Amino acid sequence: MHFKNKTVFITGGSRGIGLEIAKKLASEGANIVIAAKTSEPHPKLPGTIHTAAAEIEAAGGKALACMVDIRDENQVLAAVQKAVDTFGGIDILINNASAIQLTGTLSTEMKKYDLMNQVNTRGTYLCAQACLPHLLKSENPHVLTLSPPLNVEARWFENHVAYSIAKFGMSLCTLGMASEFKGKVAFNSLWPKTIIATAAIEFAVGNAQMMQLGRKATIMADAASAILQKDAKTVTGNFYIDEDVLRAEGVTDFSEYRVNPNTPENQLLPDFFI
Repeated sequence: MHFKNKTVFITGGSRGIGLEIAKKLASEGANIVIAAKTSEPHPKLPGTIHTAAAEIEAAGGKALACMVDIRDENQVLAAVQKAVDTFGGIDILINNASAIQLTGTLSTEMKKYDLMNQVNTRGTYLCAQACLPHLLKSENPHVLTLSPPLNVEARWFENHVAYSIAKFGMSLCTLGMASEFKGKVAFNSLWPKTIIATAAIEFAVGNAQMMQLGRKATIMADAASAILQKDAKTVTGNFYIDEDVLRAEGVTDFSEYRVNPNTPENQLLPDFFI
């Protein structure tokens, strides 16, 4: 029970990777605060904060469902306070919430640009700022952000400049805050080597056939668990890739993570920014 009595504040955890991480940590004893905006069923995507809370409790953890739009500072601050009032503190922040639209400059409406930057970069910054006073009181405080390594190359921007700016902004929070709070709070990023088959990604960028060339979200959950067990005073400022994390933990067979067991490893689709 690596996370017994630890409290995890996770944004956007009502489905997909965020929910899998939440369930993994819950199975290891964590209290989970789900801070997401889906309180009523989405017409095209599964899961709400309430169904997520039920799955987390079924996995063995305690859950607190908070309806939060992380663009709204007051909602974030209220959810953080509710988490502290309920569980006594915050030990881990997982910046999972993200908005995505893979369109070029002439096809991206400014309201979509604003959405991606407010959720991704600003939301990550805001949640870190709100949680830090409590993280600084924790024995082994971690902030884990689901964002890519800082591979600043034109090919990762040219087809979706707005999204890339917003996503790399999350990584810049990791870079800067890891240095700012070195020795006090760990700030790391985690990103998948391959595409991860989630309903949100299928809806946004792909199709069911494309998902057959990806991995399950459980690989990200297992990698996150491994990172969050490490010493926050020394393990910080890293941009981890899920497969690399698990290889360092001794994992050599990744077949259990494939969506389609018949897809060879060398035919899995790499994720963006890799």
